[in-house]
Amino acid sequence: MSTPPASLRMVEVSGAEALWLLEGSALGRLVYAQRDLTVLRPGRHTWEYGRLVVRTPAPAAAVPATATYYVDEVRAATGTGWSVTVAGPVDVITEPDEAAHYQCTLAGWSHGPHDTLLRLNPKTVTGFRLARAEA
Repeated sequence: MSTPPASLRMVEVSGAEALWLLEGSALGRLVYAQRDLTVLRPGRHTWEYGRLVVRTPAPAAAVPATATYYVDEVRAATGTGWSVTVAGPVDVITEPDEAAHYQCTLAGWSHGPHDTLLRLNPKTVTGFRLARAEA
């Protein structure tokens, strides 16, 4: 049975908790502007050395200098879960040894020539828990 909407609330979490949630997940969405459109691409990620590394089926040339990465886990039956958003400057990983490492550790998608590895240097990290309201 699903939870009535009135009994749900959204609670902001600390940056440390948001990073903890992010590190415990593996899939998200890269979000960026291209011309007059908002583009969303699936991504697999890892958090290393204070940076987020994302493997995504997006053409490297299309990804702008800044982007947003969104991760969530929401349980449909209860409406509870969490979401985390990371935004900041993006670099395409082109160094061959580093690229090979992430190609081995982050599974990709088959999407033509588009298999891009990005390093997102976070300027903002925000997160929310979707929880039941206290009675």
